Formats: sequence, C-alpha cells, structure tokens
Amino acid sequence: MSDIVVIYSSHYGFTEAYARWLAEELTADLLEAGKVRKEDLEKYGTIVYGGGLYAGGVNGISLLVKNAERLQGKKLYLFTVGASDPADPENAANIRNGIAKVLPSTMLEAIGIYHLRGGLRYSKMSMVHRTMMAMLRKVLLKKPEAELRSEDKALLETYGQDISFLDRAAIAPLVEDICREAAQT
Repeated sequence: MSDIVVIYSSHYGFTEAYARWLAEELTADLLEAGKVRKEDLEKYGTIVYGGGLYAGGVNGISLLVKNAERLQGKKLYLFTVGASDPADPENAANIRNGIAKVLPSTMLEAIGIYHLRGGLRYSKMSMVHRTMMAMLRKVLLKKPEAELRSEDKALLETYGQDISFLDRAAIAPLVEDICREAAQT
C-alpha cells in the first residue's frame, strides 16, 4: 500500500483525468471523494485532493473541511481544475480567494495549492451548469468589446462546444513538490 492517496471529485471527467495521471506518476492509491470513509484518510501520510471549479467553489472540498482535525499532521495538497486559464493572475487570485473563504486558516497555511486547466463539456453538462453558462454568456454579450478579456472572447467563440485543455505535463510541478517533500522525510 502506498502512503499517498489521490482523492478526486469530478463531474465531467477533467479532474478525474488529472487525478489518474497523478496517481500513476506518484504510484499512489486513487479514490473517488464520494466513496472516501474517515478510516481511509487515516491510512495515508500524504493526501492529494482534486476538485473541479464551479461558480467559484471547489467541488467536494467539504471533505477536507469536515475532516480538518483528522488531517492535521499530514502532508496536504489541493489541485483545482477549471476551464479558466490558471496562468492568468486574476484567475489564480479569484480561485485562491474562494479557497481561503472555505478552508480553515491552519489548513490553508499547510496545504499546497495548484491550479490545472480542464475544459467544458457542454454535451454532458447538467441543466444547472448549462443554465449558469448561458447566464454568463448573456452577461458577456452585454459588455463592450473593449472590456472583454481574451478568456471572455474565447468563451463566447466556443460557447456550446466541447473543449479540452487537458495537459498531462501540467501536473509536473505538483508531482515534483510531493516527491521532494517525501524525500525530505
């Protein structure tokens, strides 16, 4: 059994793909968040949690929050997956601000946070997510062209299409940090 577990919550498969790649690279166990029991969290020294971004929140992050005491003293990593480009400083700041509102401060200080780019699967979207995207599109269409960010324009151009930005190479910094910390202990 590995001392590392990768836990994920994924609606449309992007987070699951990154989680599987991480588990392979780290020779870690892989668990879907909805199937994790409290005892599962106690078995591992390193816990990597991945969740998709939806309306500014991280899917399933309540698993970490509800088990904050149980996770103390463990090496914790969080990766988020969303359609927005995490290389954009404004996007990264918005994601981090959302996470800071949810995680206890002690956990926030101890956890490594990484952002990965997923995509959009309109063909598989729930009615709620489809409605949210339609509302976002309406808001963007009302903005003057000069106020649209490049990401806004791309969303308008690809609206309704399935798009993927999955990139296995994007997990490298997370894998390197986990391996480096594991080597130090």
